[in-house]
Parts: sequence; structure tokens; C-alpha cells
Amino acid sequence: MTSVGTGTAERNPWLTRATWRRILRDQPLIPLSGLLIALVIVLQLVQPGIVTASWAGVIVRQAVPLAILAGGFLVRVFIIFHDCGHGSFFRSRKANDILGFITGVLTFAPYYHWRWEHAVHHATSGDLDRRGLGDMWTLTVQEYLESSRWNRFAYRLGRNPIVLFVLAPFFLFLIKYRLPKAKANRRERLSVYWTNLAVLGMAAGLSWFFGIKAFLLIQAVIMMVAGSAGLWLFYVQHQFEGVYWERREEWDYTAAALQGSSFYKLPKVLQWFSGNIGFHHIHHLSSRIPNYNLEKCHKAEPLFQSVKPITLFSSLKSFTFRLWDEQRRMLVGYRHLRDLRRQQKRAAHH
Repeated sequence: MTSVGTGTAERNPWLTRATWRRILRDQPLIPLSGLLIALVIVLQLVQPGIVTASWAGVIVRQAVPLAILAGGFLVRVFIIFHDCGHGSFFRSRKANDILGFITGVLTFAPYYHWRWEHAVHHATSGDLDRRGLGDMWTLTVQEYLESSRWNRFAYRLGRNPIVLFVLAPFFLFLIKYRLPKAKANRRERLSVYWTNLAVLGMAAGLSWFFGIKAFLLIQAVIMMVAGSAGLWLFYVQHQFEGVYWERREEWDYTAAALQGSSFYKLPKVLQWFSGNIGFHHIHHLSSRIPNYNLEKCHKAEPLFQSVKPITLFSSLKSFTFRLWDEQRRMLVGYRHLRDLRRQQKRAAHH
């Protein structure tokens, strides 16, 4: 009996291919005719931000709360963009690509370039030997100790919560996504350039219509809310207590999905805004399941329900995780380094 993923049944006896095919077969995709409906939904989701922009110069106290709400809507728009990148939102690849580009412009993310990077993330998540593209910068304890003082400073700065969840979203969406990777092929590079042109045109049009101050104010609030929430979701999905990491020779796709991706059990309102992405263990097991079927799939198989959930409260512990300890096979904080140094000093005295 062979399990899903690259491992054998002996290493990974969770789920047979036949069972997984049955689960996938029971998850219907919305047809091409749903494209118009999805476009209307997307326009409705970003409408509060546009309406708010017209008020921003007059009633800031009313405009900012609406912009915060629009930021929440934009998180859900990004999940639609995300599903299109996986080819899961529609049956039609062309429909996914069209809606993916549109939602990519709304979220400032180049569709094809992002899709390429994110595919690498899915293929390498939890693999210590294949870090570096489409993932959160994570060092092992040994790597950190062997790093130069400058690299340790950069790592600490990059993992600082204020930098990571407040400043990094602006860097990511305004700067990093505007430049293609050196390894990107022609289609991915063109995706960045066309998205840049579309974003520039959208920004120029809204600035002309509502005024540049109103546009910048509202866009900054929306981006901060959506970007911070999005980065937190991505962070907690793979930085949690009990997470799976292995070296390449021991790495297993199914284990990386079910043990290396969290089941983030959110309140229903937040679950809706985040597009069910809290069922991340299901998503990493098969990215072909669209967000609107993730919960149904989770409930369809007892195995998935055995995955220990992370609640909104318990997820706050992820703030303390900084490094992967290969010896203890767990994420640890910087305090562990101090304890390690004390142990080394004691050992040296003896």
C-alpha cells in the first residue's frame, strides 16, 4: 500500500492514493460560467476602499475604519489570486489565469512570477536542504552560531515582529514584487512588468480621481492591514509548535503537508476573510483543492481531523520561535542560545 507523496507506506502510512483520489473526486470546482460571478465578487470586495478614498480628505476618522475593513476584504481577494495560481479556483486554466492577473493587480502581486515562486514553496516546504525561495527565512541553531555578526544582526532584524509584520509588507508588495528574480524565465519577467504597468495605471487613475493624498492614505492603510494579516498567516502556517522539518534524504511530502503545515482554527468571521487558508494541512497535501472546498475536505476524512489545531490564542506562541534546533527537532527562541552557551561554559569548566 503506497501513501500519498514521495514516501513509502512504511514511512508514511496515513493515506492511500485510492482514498486521496476519492476525496479529490468529491471536491467540485466552479465552472467557467462562474468567472463573471467571481469578478463581481472581487469588485465588491475592493469597493469599500474605493468609496473610502473619496471621503479620506474630508472625514478621516470615518475613512480609516472603512479602509481597515477593505484591507480585510483584500486578504480574501489574495486567497482567490492564490487559488488561481494553483489552477484550482476554476476548471478552466485560462479563466484562472485571467482572474489571477486581475486579482494580482489589485493585490500588487505579479501573477506568473508569484505562481512560480509559490510552486517552489510547495515542493520544498519543510526541507532543510531546499530553503531560500518562497519561504520564511529560517536558520538552524548551528547555522546561526556559525554566522557572522552582521548576518546574525540581519536575521534578528528580519525576524523582529515590527519589521516582519509592519514594515515587511510594504517592502514585499511595493519593492520586491516590482523586480523579477534573476532565475525567472521570460513569462515570469513579463508578468512583473505588465503588473507594474497595470498597478501604475490604477494608482494614477485613482490619484487623479480622488486626489493623491486620499489615495496614498487609504492605500497605505489597506496595504498595512492586508499585508500584515497575510504575512502573519503565512508565518504561523509553518512556524508553530511541533512543526516538521527534515533533511532532504529523510524529507517526505505527505509528512511535510500534515505535520509541517498548520491547521489554524480561526473564528468563523476570520476564517471567511482568510478564505479557509487555515486548513493549510489540506492545502499543502493537494493545492488543487480550492479554498471553498478545504473545510469540506477536512471534514470528509477522519485522518485530517486528527491533526491538532492551532487556535488564535495558542498561535501567539509562534512569536517566540526563531530557530530550528536539529538536535531537539523543534523550533526554539533566542533564549535557547543563552542556555546553550551556559551549558558549554559549564562543560568547559569541568
